Amino acid sequence: MSKVLLAEDDRTMVSLLTTLLKMEGYEVVVLDVHQDVALAVAQEKPDILLMDVHLGGQNGMDIVETIRKDPSNGGVNIVMTSGLDMRDECLRRGANHFILKPFMPDDLLNLLKN
Repeated sequence: MSKVLLAEDDRTMVSLLTTLLKMEGYEVVVLDVHQDVALAVAQEKPDILLMDVHLGGQNGMDIVETIRKDPSNGGVNIVMTSGLDMRDECLRRGANHFILKPFMPDDLLNLLKN
């Protein structure tokens, strides 16, 4: 079972994603919007980090760069989401994938499985 660390500030989205991912057999750990995401990645050792680009007062781009600077986080598959098309910047800064909101559940699941 893959572990997904979910960093998202929209409570409705958190609820929907948690339900969807658990139904598909993923272990889901939801972060509080003010938690240190890079520290949580180091502690939880997730297979996947599913993170919104804009997390309350935090900048997802900076978080990804911090995570990528730590060699022990090399195996984490980072999927970033946003309502703005920030694909190129997210990938350049260290994300493995980007998905534009709103997205269909099947699109996310196919991305996570591949």
